[in-house]
Amino acid sequence: MNKQLPPALFIMGPTASGKTALALALAEKLNGEIISVDSALIYREMDIGTAKPTAEELAICPHHLIDIIDPTESYSSSNFREDALALMKEITERSRLPILVGGTMMYFKHLLQGMSRLPEADPAIRKAIDLIAQESGWGKVHELLKAVDPESAERLNPNDAQRLQRALEVYRITGKSMTEHRIEEHKTPFSFPYDVCQLALGFVDRSQLHAKIAERFEIMLSNGFEDEVRALRARGDLTLALPSMRAVGYRQMWMYQEGAYGYQEMKEKSLAATRQLAKRQFTWLKSWQNVNWFYTDADDCSMNKQKHLKKIEREALALLKSYFNGRLI
Repeated sequence: MNKQLPPALFIMGPTASGKTALALALAEKLNGEIISVDSALIYREMDIGTAKPTAEELAICPHHLIDIIDPTESYSSSNFREDALALMKEITERSRLPILVGGTMMYFKHLLQGMSRLPEADPAIRKAIDLIAQESGWGKVHELLKAVDPESAERLNPNDAQRLQRALEVYRITGKSMTEHRIEEHKTPFSFPYDVCQLALGFVDRSQLHAKIAERFEIMLSNGFEDEVRALRARGDLTLALPSMRAVGYRQMWMYQEGAYGYQEMKEKSLAATRQLAKRQFTWLKSWQNVNWFYTDADDCSMNKQKHLKKIEREALALLKSYFNGRLI
């Protein structure tokens, strides 16, 4: 806690854990504005399969970083960090609380810890390194790297083409080794300019989350998810190679519509992919520092949704009151 810094709230957790509902409830109580931390909600025309907030939910409080780009466009962690920090500053200047909610953990990581200062990829240099590998093998690239960055060469497997290429590329672009760049970054670490309280939603029994995931996907199907993907395919400018169409559920529905497999198999593959996404999100959060968990157990699952939400809301408000020592409530 740092009382000299402005407050902010993070709400994290796996997909289908109830983050949006909690964020909306707290935003009303705390005069907050929501910043989406979700790599799928950024896309326009992708509403149902991303579980995008409804028009009624969006009207409850200001929302940001939703529907900001076309599915043909790209958006990086660096883009998110720049946009999120600017929005947080604006929200704070309006005397409101920035509430960042979502499950894209890489976005949270780069926002909190800063981005690497390594240069962007250089296509010409990459092509030259690829040519060396084609003619003499990746062992030769490893030898070239060892001559300019022995520490990285020692760390990397001679067959790790992607990392070898990147390490040599960084040296050829900047004249400094990857090791030198890492040392400089450690000397001047990024300091996050907010006093942030981090909440995470989880489940005592993973099967409870799996049931929520299945329930939500059935709702998506009944709300017209199949038609949504059909309309995206009909545009003619989208392919499965785009990041937007690799979003969970969209790829599986697209392939079903192409005849790659049947309807039931599409559902099974979509659910399996969503469960894998949730598992990755849990893995990130297990090692997360300074996070306050709110777990749902069997008794909670037996409650109706409104009663359960009110319970978590009360617990979260009590924590925030203690954490911020009355600065918010």
